[in-house]
Order: sequence, then structure tokens, then C-alpha cells
Amino acid sequence: MNRAFNRKKDKSWMHTPEALAKHYIPYNAKFLGNTEVEAPKGTEVVKDAVRKLKFQRHIKKSEGQKTPKVELQISIYGVKILDPKTKDVQHNCQLHRISFCADDKTDKRIFTFICKDSESNKHLCYVFDSEKCAEEITLTIGQAFDLAYKKFLESGGKDVETRKQIGTLQKRIQELETENSELKKQLQDLEEQLMIAHEPPAGSISIKPTSTDVFDMVPFSPVTPLVPTPASNGCPPPPPTTLPPDIRKDLFGAEPFDPFTCGSADFPPDIQSKLDEMQEGFKMGLTLEGTVFSLDPLDGRC
Repeated sequence: MNRAFNRKKDKSWMHTPEALAKHYIPYNAKFLGNTEVEAPKGTEVVKDAVRKLKFQRHIKKSEGQKTPKVELQISIYGVKILDPKTKDVQHNCQLHRISFCADDKTDKRIFTFICKDSESNKHLCYVFDSEKCAEEITLTIGQAFDLAYKKFLESGGKDVETRKQIGTLQKRIQELETENSELKKQLQDLEEQLMIAHEPPAGSISIKPTSTDVFDMVPFSPVTPLVPTPASNGCPPPPPTTLPPDIRKDLFGAEPFDPFTCGSADFPPDIQSKLDEMQEGFKMGLTLEGTVFSLDPLDGRC
């Protein structure tokens, strides 16, 4: 892993090992951005990236955009770039993916590092502007590399592999959470569409279906009372006609006809005599070959 920390050989590190191993060292700086580079190392490579990002920042500044401020958290696990107010992580550059780090000799405020992106596998150069701490930040990253390398030798390389596996699992968990959120949103949209499809249009009257029998007919119940409905002109309905309880009614409300109870007392005498004569005439006229067909229901001959 190539580094250019620009420090003297006899210069000691600035921070205690515990501060970088168990915690992190924070710095504030302005973030000019990142850009893809062709090589993972080299002074000329970072110089070209700095010129490119400075030019882009100059254009944005002329449009009224300010250079965003960020917080850097440096530890033996990497360099995190966060929003200084919300503490949201914008970039998480793992230390084993950083291949080059240097501060600019011509501009003491600028420092850079090159990191291999975990998704695209492209080399990106990150450029920062710090008025007073550019060289100090570069040295802090160098000390983090030194401590991480010692820890790597002590653990026999197992620690680096474990961090790689943890990083892969964290990335997979984030992808699953994003996929789960999208599925929940799709399910909610489908439920809303089903509710809209089952709602009746505005102004329509919902009619409750009437239960029918096996012949698709409305069943008739003789014990169901008939409820009078008011007339369309608003007048109350007439009172129902009540009949004496001794008069029997059939299913349709009519008096049943019984031919065996129909006697002479049912008609006036003159009408009854005419009916008797007509009955006698029919009896005489319906004799055929000794067989008599009687129309008298009381007569048992046929």
C-alpha cells in the first residue's frame, strides 16, 4: 500500500494508539468532492484530480453554491465522511481500500487520498480543503495505517478478513432493508387500489340483494305482515280492512269454496227452484246406454 505522508523519519506520531484503535480522531474540513482516477497511486494522479475538482468548485461557487463542510472521523478501521450537523455518513472509506494519501506541497490547505470503491471497484480520489490541519490529517491517516498493519501482523491476518466479512454482511443487510421498504410500498399501493375498486361511485344507491329459493324466486311467507307504505303525494295509507275472525280465508285472502256445504239456503227461493229444474233436466239428458252421469255431488253414482 503506497503512501506519501511527508513526515520526517524522526517525527513521532501525534496521537496515542488507544485513541485510534478504540475511538477515532475527528477533523473538520471542506469537501471539494471525489473523482475517478486511472491509477491507484501517484503524485501526478492526485494533482490532476485536484485541478479538476478545483475547477468544478470554482464554477459552482460562481453560481452561488458554497463548498460543503464535513467531519472526518479517522481510526484504524478507515475514514468516515459525515455531515457535521446531522452526523449522517456520506462516505465510509475502509482503511484497507485506501491506496494513497498525500497533502499538496503547492497548496498547504489541500490533502487527498485514493480509495477503491466497494461497489464499482473504481479508484476514486477524495479532495479536501483544510486551512490549518491538512498536514496533520495526512499524518493521522498515516498513523492509522501503521497501527492497523501492526494489528494485522499480531492477528495473522484474521482481523482483516473478519472486517471484510462484516462489511459484506452490513452491505447485504442494507440492500435487504431497501428491498423490504420497496415491497411494503408496493403492497400499500395495491391495497389502496383494491379499496378504490370496491367503492361505489358517488351518488349511487347500494341495493341489498334479496335472498331467493332454489328456483330463483322470492319465498312467500303467509305469516309476514303487510306493512302499508305511504302514498307518493304524502297522504297516510288507509287503515287495513279487518274481517271477523269466524270467516276463514284461503292462502290468497279469498273465501274458500266448499261444494258439499252449498245448499238451498244459499240462494233465494225463486233462483233455487230454477236451479233445481235445470239440475233435473241435466240428469235426464245425460243418460247414455243405461249409465247415468250425475251432476249432483251428493249422489254417489257415476
